[in-house]
Amino acid sequence: MKSALSITDPEIYDLIQAEDKRQHDELEMIPSENFVSDAVREAVGSVLMNKYSEGRPGKRYYQGNRIIDQIESLVEKRALALFGLDPSVWHVNLQCPTGSIANFAVYAALLDPGDKILGLSLYDGGHLSHGWKLPEGKKISFTSKIYDTYFYNVDPKTRVFDYDQIAARAQAVKPKILISGGTAYPREINHQKMREIADSVGAYYMADIAHEAGLVAGGVNGSPFPSAHVVTMTTRKTLRGPIGAMVFVRSEFAEALDFNIFPGLQGGPMNHSIAGIGVALHEAMSPDFKIYAAQVIKNAQVLAQALMKAGFDVVTGGTDKHLVLVDLRSRGWTGKDAALALEKVGIIANKNTVPGETAKPWNPSGLRLGTPALTTRGMVEADMIRIAQQITDVLH
Repeated sequence: MKSALSITDPEIYDLIQAEDKRQHDELEMIPSENFVSDAVREAVGSVLMNKYSEGRPGKRYYQGNRIIDQIESLVEKRALALFGLDPSVWHVNLQCPTGSIANFAVYAALLDPGDKILGLSLYDGGHLSHGWKLPEGKKISFTSKIYDTYFYNVDPKTRVFDYDQIAARAQAVKPKILISGGTAYPREINHQKMREIADSVGAYYMADIAHEAGLVAGGVNGSPFPSAHVVTMTTRKTLRGPIGAMVFVRSEFAEALDFNIFPGLQGGPMNHSIAGIGVALHEAMSPDFKIYAAQVIKNAQVLAQALMKAGFDVVTGGTDKHLVLVDLRSRGWTGKDAALALEKVGIIANKNTVPGETAKPWNPSGLRLGTPALTTRGMVEADMIRIAQQITDVLH
C-alpha cells in the first residue's frame, strides 16, 4: 500500500527515502546528531501539530488545550524526574524550539540590554549563542548585538580549562552571567568551581549542557544542577530526542523565564515536538539508556586513543564525553578538506575550530568527531578502532 506522501508529493517522498538510505549507508559522526526511536518519530508526526497552544499549561490563550496541557505537564514532570530535581526548587520550560533560542530566553529573563556575559571562546569550543564576536570586534551573534559579551580561553598548552585564569577573567570583566559549555570542549567541566567563580563577582552561573545532557542523565558525566542557577540543553544530541530544548531555572526565576519565552520571544510551542521529547525522556529513564550513555564515552575514548596512536593531534589528549576534536595542522589538512575527503568514503564529520585557531571559521584547522549515533546503531570499541584506521587511511 502506497503512503499518503508518496501519492501527494512523490518528489518530497523520494528525497526523504534517499535521506533515509544515506543515514543507513553512511557513518554519522557529527557529535550533535543521533537517531531517534520509532516511538519518538510517531509522537512527532502525530495530530499534535494541528493544535496551537500559546501560553503555559492551564494558562492558554486559546481554548481546546486540555489534552495538550496534560501532555506538556507530564513531560515537565519527566524532565525534572530524569535529572533528580525537586519541583519546589527547580522549574522547567520545554517550549523553546532550539538551544540557541533557549539561551536567549535566559538572557532576556535575567539580564538587561548592555549587561555583560562571559563565556567560552568559540575557537576554544564555545557556542555562537553565548555572544560570539570576532577578535577584532565584529559582532556575529545576535546576542553580542544586545549584550556586552566577553570570553575566556582554555590553557594554550594543555587546552583544558584553567579555573584560575577563568577567575581572573571574571574579576576583570565583572559579568552579570557566567556561562560554561559549548560545542567542542571534550572534557568534563567542574561546575562547582564555575559557581564559585560566578559567586565571587556576583554573577549568575548558567551551564549549557546541550551536548552532554544525555551523558548527565545517564550518570556518566557530572551534574551541573547542584551548582548552577540555570541549566539549558537541547533534546537531540545525546538525549536521542527530536530537535528541541529544555530550560531549567531555580524557582525564583520561573516567572521571568516563562514570560520572556511567551509572550516575549515566541507564540505557540511545537506540541508534537514536546510529545516526542517526552517519549525520549521516558526512554532515558530506562536501565538500557545508562548502558548506552556509558558506551558512548567508551567508544569516544577508544576512538581518541586509536587516532593518537596513528599520530593525530587529539585536543586535550583524549575525551570525557561523546566527542573527539582533532587538530589537523600538523598533518597539513584543513578541517574543511578533511571533512569533504571523509564524506567521499561515507564518514560524516564536521570541520571545527581548535584552540589557538589562526584560520578563518569557514575553513578551520580542526575536525570534530562524535560517537552518539554510532553507539545508537550498536557499535562498540572494536568498531571505533576500524573507523580510526579508515580515517587514517584517508587523511594520511
